[in-house]
Amino acid sequence: MPLTFRKSFQILPGVRLNINRRSWSVTTGGRHGPKHTTSSTGRRTTSMDLPGPFGWRRTTRRRR
Repeated sequence: MPLTFRKSFQILPGVRLNINRRSWSVTTGGRHGPKHTTSSTGRRTTSMDLPGPFGWRRTTRRRR
């Protein structure tokens, strides 16, 4: 079983710093409405919870 590391810190209300073994990311947004995540690897994700068991997510990668 591989060891994993993941830690999340709240910097300001609505802003979180997420750290794992390979990268870090910053997430903005609250419980209601869209969340925007930008990763150190170039991945950008926008997600939103919808009513019921539904959710929406869009991920893009930075071109090299």
